[in-house]
Amino acid sequence: MGSRRKSRELAVQILYQLELNKADAEHGLERFWENFPHADDVKEFANRLVAGALEHKKKIDRIIAKTSTNWAFNRIAPVDLGILRMAVFEICFCEDIPYKVTLNEAIELAKKFGTEKSGAFINGVLDNVLDEHAEKKKEAG
Repeated sequence: MGSRRKSRELAVQILYQLELNKADAEHGLERFWENFPHADDVKEFANRLVAGALEHKKKIDRIIAKTSTNWAFNRIAPVDLGILRMAVFEICFCEDIPYKVTLNEAIELAKKFGTEKSGAFINGVLDNVLDEHAEKKKEAG
């Protein structure tokens, strides 16, 4: 398994933990790494994803709510929400990561950690996010 895939798996686990425990993010992150140490490159990318998803959480959640058609935001499973937050952060704020990579990784994470329907749900929401994001980029310039 590549280090970025491992980082994404860990980031989803951290986001899930923080969502359920509503803990202070810094303290939660610190405790996570104490209990699950990893190589510096894995930890660094996971921290980047978690920090970005949390920093832009309000905007990301608005995007998810808008693009998860026919599904109320408050009904999204916490693990799916963590995957979506991480992926939307990558799409909207990480120009160095190709959209296709983000989409494929998010779907694989959904298959691994979510329900049997999570992959299709994540795919549908992220397709909508990509369409909206591409349109906004086109309008901007």
